Amino acid sequence: MAERDPRNRTGRSPLLRGLAAAVLAAGMLVASVGPGYGTGAATPAPGAQFTPLTAAVMTRPAPFVATDGKTHLSYELLTTSALSSSTPVRLDRVSVRDARTHRVVGSLSGRALAEAANPVGDPLPGADGYTPAPPAPTPTVIKGSQQWIIWLDLILDRGQPVPKALEHHLSGAVLPPSGPSAFEETVQTTRTDRTRPLNLGPPVRPGTWYSSESCCGNTHHRRGLAPINGRFDVPQRFAIDWYRVGERGQTWEGDPAQLTSYLSYRQPVVASAGGRVVEVQDGIPDNPPPVTPPTPPIEDTVGNHVTLEVAPGRYLLYAHLTPGSLKVREGDRVESGQVLGLIGNSGNSTTPHLHFQVTTTAEFFPTDSPPFTFRKFRVVGQVEPRIWDDNVGLQPTGVLPITRSPYEGPHRARYPLDREVLEF
Repeated sequence: MAERDPRNRTGRSPLLRGLAAAVLAAGMLVASVGPGYGTGAATPAPGAQFTPLTAAVMTRPAPFVATDGKTHLSYELLTTSALSSSTPVRLDRVSVRDARTHRVVGSLSGRALAEAANPVGDPLPGADGYTPAPPAPTPTVIKGSQQWIIWLDLILDRGQPVPKALEHHLSGAVLPPSGPSAFEETVQTTRTDRTRPLNLGPPVRPGTWYSSESCCGNTHHRRGLAPINGRFDVPQRFAIDWYRVGERGQTWEGDPAQLTSYLSYRQPVVASAGGRVVEVQDGIPDNPPPVTPPTPPIEDTVGNHVTLEVAPGRYLLYAHLTPGSLKVREGDRVESGQVLGLIGNSGNSTTPHLHFQVTTTAEFFPTDSPPFTFRKFRVVGQVEPRIWDDNVGLQPTGVLPITRSPYEGPHRARYPLDREVLEF
């Protein structure tokens, strides 16, 4: 798509012509009244313009290859309206461009933008997994002084190079009582992360497993915005919940109110890479399934768990283990494939599963969540409906509705996408 230059032939932004009137009408002071807090002349930088929206990238975008064979970049744009509370902004399009060539590598508008953006603090529509999400409002209107998050998931075709830096082009209109005033702004140029994702062994024993709540859709992992210690993080961006699957496609059989009915319960978890044990928590009881438990204290969120340091600034988290099953202590050195403990239902968990992810800190809160891949696995199917921790035990039976996947077959150095069924 062709992108318009936000400056006209005189070098002035449409915002400096149209928005100036709008912001004045909205009560914003745009005229210079002296040197302010700086020193010397307040001369605008070349191309300077008033921008109704500010933006900040929450993590350095890190490319990874998924089972579709394509390169993904999944990250967030935290957007704030700089206008008064009485002046909304209509956001029509968000385009992500190569900062060097200005070529568009991804774009959101209309319903796609509405479904990828929400006000900070609002509940995530349809996040419980079994209540259909209501239609997203279109167009996307950001109230004055409000902060929104835009969930970006870029997909690059095979062979398409990853830009060294990305820029974000926002366009829409300010909506004062006097009438709309169009704007365009290019914000938040950020370098992409060139660190290769960790390529890991399986976190569980060989068998058939269901990868639930992995990237990159509307899941509580991917879109879990957490305000921790005065800042926002997305600590579970690439986390995966693992469920053992039986020969008939079942995750449980018998009474779903019994822990022992779940095939995942007390399955061994193993080190996906060699490293050092840096954190161990034990003694938290398993929750009775299948009803979602009360939210635990923040220190018990991931329940009984083991954290391994496997590289500088890279840790593996194994969460929701059953009490008394942990086989390691802090300071131990472990080898790849070594048993660390058994799957349970402790912490913020409704049904037995393994929560597994890479973190950037030894503790879960606060942390960032970088992508990772597994050395080898075979995709054997997929599950269309969103069946996950909070509703897997509420299904009529424990048998997953597994259908064919377009990505069936062996994979190497790939990240499993949400709701794939695979064999390690």
